[in-house]
Amino acid sequence: MRKLTYLAVFEPVETTGYSVYFPDLPGCVSYGEDFEKAQKQAADALGLHIYGMEKDGDNIPAPSKMPQVDAETASGYMVCPITVFPDIVRNDLDNRAVKTNLTIPAWLKELAEAQGVNYSKLFQAALMDYLGLNQACTDEQRQK
Repeated sequence: MRKLTYLAVFEPVETTGYSVYFPDLPGCVSYGEDFEKAQKQAADALGLHIYGMEKDGDNIPAPSKMPQVDAETASGYMVCPITVFPDIVRNDLDNRAVKTNLTIPAWLKELAEAQGVNYSKLFQAALMDYLGLNQACTDEQRQK
């Protein structure tokens, strides 16, 4: 299983908590009310950032051994490694339930409800059948 570890800069915030950024991944930022929460949020942000880059077809930069800390970073900052498993993140995000509205005639809705139809299950099965996929389709098929 693929594992990526990037160095994150944890910058103390004046009021409370830590602002987090990843020097190797511009735009990947996070915040936590304390160091423990900041670490969790940083891992979530890193996983989502990598996922987005992969979906967009961007090259994922190799993690550096020594981060280039921004000169404007507050004093008292800490550098900490953050590890994610991109394949797990992708699987979770690609298989999450999303809401989709559809329009059907009122009489058909009434008949289906009278028979206890599960719209989500029926629509998933019909859509997979229409696309020529079976229930155990692979990640490769889903990404096509």
